Amino acid sequence: MVVAAPGFSRAVRAAEPPPSRAQFEKGDQLFNSICAHCHGPNMVNPGTWSFDLRKFPHNDRARFFHSVRNGKNAMPPWKDILKPDEIEAIWAYVRMGGKEPPAKPPPAKQASGQ
Repeated sequence: MVVAAPGFSRAVRAAEPPPSRAQFEKGDQLFNSICAHCHGPNMVNPGTWSFDLRKFPHNDRARFFHSVRNGKNAMPPWKDILKPDEIEAIWAYVRMGGKEPPAKPPPAKQASGQ
């Protein structure tokens, strides 16, 4: 008999590619104007009852969207206030841990003479 350990019942999720800088910046602005009141500026939790988003799994998009849209515990639902693209931008900010995504590397140069 095989028994799954608690927490391992979900399928393994593939990592998302980093968001664009524009999407991250939009998420940063939205987070710090809307979410920071409870979750702390730049995701530094004020030590209150709110969830510390620095600890949120960066690969659990579905859980994030469900919690934001429908509310969870003391957090109210935001589905009638935030548009889907705004939630997406906030997710970009949260899943990057509030740290800007890396700049895209320059395209590889072809070797001369080829």
